[in-house]
Amino acid sequence: MSKKASDLPYRPCVGVMLLNQDGRIWLGRRIDQNKSDPEGDGKWWQMPQGGIDDGEDPRQAAFRELTEETGVRSAELIGEIEDWLNYDLPDHLVGKAWKGRYRGQKQRWFAFRFTGNETEIDISGTGHKPEFDAWKWADIDELPDLIVNFKRDVYMQVINRFNYLAGTSESG
Repeated sequence: MSKKASDLPYRPCVGVMLLNQDGRIWLGRRIDQNKSDPEGDGKWWQMPQGGIDDGEDPRQAAFRELTEETGVRSAELIGEIEDWLNYDLPDHLVGKAWKGRYRGQKQRWFAFRFTGNETEIDISGTGHKPEFDAWKWADIDELPDLIVNFKRDVYMQVINRFNYLAGTSESG
């Protein structure tokens, strides 16, 4: 029996925009885990993100996810989006991703400034299975073209809210 998306809740998560001193954004390239990947097949880029544990404060979850996925510990919180940003999974993943328990994710987003040395970055999966096979710094306007389609609206909201931190402006 397939589940209807509208019957499922959103998975509570955090997302992290990590900016370097030049205002560039850290991106990890997802390891293609084929059908086992909760968000579908493909090699795409994304910012660090992950679930909030029961009883965990979203800010603590953001720093934990940042460290787990990137190895980064030298970072300071410089921005926060206080409301939840939601995305829905594509129909073919509803009922399959995250053991079929969620229709998508509701995310709280945080911006951190990287204050360490790049030798600190370690995507080998500190204490868990690695999620990325490569990483890079990218300009904020590159992000929409590098991420999986169904997350694009959330990424655009994050970019619009945090673009001032990257030193970009619409007015030039």
